[in-house]
Amino acid sequence: MAAKDDPIIIKKYANRRLYNTGTSTYVTLEDLAEMVKKGEEFTVQDAKTGDDITHPVLTQIIFELENKDGQNMLPIPFLRQLIAFYGDQMQMIVPSFLEQSMIAFSKEQERFREQMKGAIGKSPLDVMKMATPMKALEEQTRRNMEMFQNAMRLFTPFPPAAPTPAATPAEPARKEAPEKPDDLQQLKDQIAAMQRKLDTMS
Repeated sequence: MAAKDDPIIIKKYANRRLYNTGTSTYVTLEDLAEMVKKGEEFTVQDAKTGDDITHPVLTQIIFELENKDGQNMLPIPFLRQLIAFYGDQMQMIVPSFLEQSMIAFSKEQERFREQMKGAIGKSPLDVMKMATPMKALEEQTRRNMEMFQNAMRLFTPFPPAAPTPAATPAEPARKEAPEKPDDLQQLKDQIAAMQRKLDTMS
């Protein structure tokens, strides 16, 4: 029997039906979305193999929500940039960056909501002070971007310069080919695109 604090097990059957073992009821993707919003932890398992399929199911929930009228939150430029990162040398950094950014955003969101609740019945001057959380969020976004850029520098293809051996009569000195700036320019373009997106979000 699972402990009280253990994630709820959701089993997915071949007919695509989802079974909540905690409530012993069948549920839908909409029900799982509500569980996420309530902060209820769960994992989704393939009923036949027992494999953890939480990630594809959560991705499917996002797909379903994005296709509802007026619900889409992911702008096309962001989706294009995200797709471009797949298979890129920066792919391993992106998940951590996005996760930390969303954690910071959620914290500031809660602070903003609390101030909104406390602003009811207060003077306009007090209400104007509620802009502080948004400034803090903007600053956090800048810090996250700096962290991301610093991480990207670790992967910038700058090979260490090696001493050039002296030419011998039998072997003339080889002329070094100029470095191709394509990779560096691509990284700069990616950083610029991400910066524009974060500026828009903030």
